[in-house]
Amino acid sequence: MQPDSNTLLVLASSSRYRKELLSRLGIPFSTESPSIDEKPLQGEKPRETALRLACLKAEAVSTHFPDAIIIGSDQVAECEGHPIGKPGTFDRAMDQLRQMRGKQVLFHTALCVLDGRRGNTLQKTVVTTRVVFRNLPDEELVDYLMIEKPFDCAGSAKNESLGIALLEKIESDDPTALTGLPLIALTSMLRKCGLRFFSGAAA
Repeated sequence: MQPDSNTLLVLASSSRYRKELLSRLGIPFSTESPSIDEKPLQGEKPRETALRLACLKAEAVSTHFPDAIIIGSDQVAECEGHPIGKPGTFDRAMDQLRQMRGKQVLFHTALCVLDGRRGNTLQKTVVTTRVVFRNLPDEELVDYLMIEKPFDCAGSAKNESLGIALLEKIESDDPTALTGLPLIALTSMLRKCGLRFFSGAAA
């Protein structure tokens, strides 16, 4: 897929994981880190937080690229109704893994596409992945954190690498959602923006 000369695609994120995922589509894009307050609102459910933040990210970046297609995404994990964000430190990551072991955790990955060429037309969705964590002892959790250092990942588990060994089961409509950017939903949204795939293929 190639956007036309008047189309600018911008990923509203500084996440290297989302950048890598979007790169899989083989289309040129820019990245811009949005400046927003990512704290959840009082009484807000994790799924609602993820969707609100994804839209805020896209809207914040659109002020710098008013004629572009902006992609915003956010992920919030949920364990027994409680939100789980990025740990930031070893101790917080350890607390998260202890909290989640042996339990089902929901990873809500929100996606927002804002099309500045069409009056800021907004498309949004949330893809929820159900993950069951293994009931592993502290020693294994410590070893994992020392090796992987997943302190910038919601839920402290990188499923695309060694973190897969923490998991017993994954259920999702989109295998890329858990990593941070649901590409199945995204390609559908980009098509609605007028972008087409496989344009060079034979008829």
